[in-house]
Amino acid sequence: MIRNFYKSLLALAVVVTISFSNAFAQDSTATAAAPAGGGDAAKGEQLFKGNCAQCHAANSEQIVGPGLAGIESRRDLAWLKKWINNPMGVVASGDKYAVDLFNRFNKTQMTAFPNFTDDDVKSIVAYVNQVNAAPATDPNKGPVTTTAASDTGSGKFVNVILIALLVIMGLVLIALLGILQLLNKLSGKTGGAAPSTSFGEKFQTGLKDVFANRTVRIAITWVFILLATKATFDGLYGIGVHQGYAPKQPISFSHKLHAGEMKINCAYCHTGVYKGKQSGIPSANICMNCHNTIKRESPEIQKIYTAIETNKPIEWVRVHNLPDLAYFNHAQHTNVGGLECKDCHGDIEKMEVVQQRSTLTMGWCVDCHRKTEVNGKDNAYYDKLMEAHSAVSKGSMKVEDIGGLECARCHY
Repeated sequence: MIRNFYKSLLALAVVVTISFSNAFAQDSTATAAAPAGGGDAAKGEQLFKGNCAQCHAANSEQIVGPGLAGIESRRDLAWLKKWINNPMGVVASGDKYAVDLFNRFNKTQMTAFPNFTDDDVKSIVAYVNQVNAAPATDPNKGPVTTTAASDTGSGKFVNVILIALLVIMGLVLIALLGILQLLNKLSGKTGGAAPSTSFGEKFQTGLKDVFANRTVRIAITWVFILLATKATFDGLYGIGVHQGYAPKQPISFSHKLHAGEMKINCAYCHTGVYKGKQSGIPSANICMNCHNTIKRESPEIQKIYTAIETNKPIEWVRVHNLPDLAYFNHAQHTNVGGLECKDCHGDIEKMEVVQQRSTLTMGWCVDCHRKTEVNGKDNAYYDKLMEAHSAVSKGSMKVEDIGGLECARCHY
């Protein structure tokens, strides 16, 4: 009987898992966006974000130039291609629409893209149409993508699986209590008393029998001691570690927008990242290189204007902060070592609010020095070091092999 029960329970688990997997697959298929007609919208998105997004919005919002929503109804594809390939040439030809557009936007010259083909233009238009055909969203957040839908479906799927597992665990617990009651009867512990028919009484009796067992009590005590000890040591090791720290800044600056969507290189704002000890905090003048024309009326941009007019620096809150006893040089790691910003700071281009992703502890740094290979190619400084290392080892030369684990490297 018990064997048949467990077979049924296993079959139920398999059926539940398969059912929810099929439901998840159908939900993912339903949320996938169909390609836009007249052009490759996916290709258009890449072209738009790489070349157009700095000055144009895919919706009707005006940035440096006009928003592109409904552009296909205003101009045909042939005119758009001429304009994108050589905008000033179209203005010089006397085209009324082009001249009016040029004058309306303070005679700001649009960058020419002579290599854009008919297919490229169609793809950009398809992407713009796809964005504006999507359900209304906050324009600052951009279009809804299939990735977000997939993530949501995945989250629902995980929740359903967890609920199913909890139900199965409950059934297993009931089965174990039933087996315990059966064993008690067989061993004569019931003393010939009438069997209890109440589920609550059975449950209470089963729990009492379990906790009355000396071995069970000792095991629970040791589990509690081990968990308490682990929590204590985790707390001690966590002193001074600020992983996950994401303070509120005086200006809501989005790295996701600037470094991610706009593809602005980190060194454009953090000018010392490849040539100095500090990466540097950008001055308000660097912001004004773009924002003297882009979104000037934004409340956040007005904070920059106020800082310039009052001659007061913007009080940015530092996120990544090493103790004074540790020496760190950005140029040594980014320029010489060839590390990327995300190796230490995480996916900055995906962060709306910057947070500390790595622990930045000594153990974390030492572990990196043990694993990172030294790139000595085309660098005469490392020639003799590489030769000496090859004489004693067949493996690649790591940072630890050139003194990367010496205390004085970081503490002096």
